[in-house]
Amino acid sequence: MKWRSLEESTPQWEARSLRNEYAERKELIAKYVPAEIQAIHARVVDELRQSGIAEQALRTGDPAPSFELQDHNGKLVSSAELQEHGPLVVCFFRGRWCPFCVRQMEAMNAIYPPLQELGAALVGVSPQTVHQSQLMADQYRLRFSLLSDAGNQAARQFRLVYCVPEYQQEIYSRAFVNLPFVNGDSNWELPIPATYVLRNSRQTSPAPHNLIVYDSANPDYTDRPEPSEILQAIPQLLE
Repeated sequence: MKWRSLEESTPQWEARSLRNEYAERKELIAKYVPAEIQAIHARVVDELRQSGIAEQALRTGDPAPSFELQDHNGKLVSSAELQEHGPLVVCFFRGRWCPFCVRQMEAMNAIYPPLQELGAALVGVSPQTVHQSQLMADQYRLRFSLLSDAGNQAARQFRLVYCVPEYQQEIYSRAFVNLPFVNGDSNWELPIPATYVLRNSRQTSPAPHNLIVYDSANPDYTDRPEPSEILQAIPQLLE
């Protein structure tokens, strides 16, 4: 299924907030998706909240794990390379099959040029295959790299990974969301959506290392940080 891009549906999409976009999407879901299906997705979110996965995820002040992943063109990219000239914004998302992820990536695309002006890099990270990432980048004309996190290796380092319960797997399969095909494995694992800002620490003791200076991890896939807030926070995070 092709989700309409914000450029296709809203001429002045850059001025619209992500929260408003999500509110409209949720209104459509409430109107057209059967209540029993909505209840299943809500149950998963509630169980994830109760599991404490958001609290276990890496937070501001924690050392940031390094990673090396293929981008949507098949090029191997390392977090160290991405941080050579400034901070790195990392958005962990579920995949191109998720309309909330699509909206977030498009909204992040809008702030990519000003992020570059601030010397910051931006990447989206998901467990989908390189081919799926390439399709997504092309369809939505994304100007930043989408990285393929095979087996959720990077997401696991950030403590974001969970296994989709069997009762939700059935719903996804009925909706033609074939995660084993999209992700290239049979694990049915996903990261909870999370956004991080990483930067190099220039301390002399201990040795310099990467630090997380902003975090937002939420098991509710319909709630993501506003890109404009991240953009506005970057200069303060670098002081």
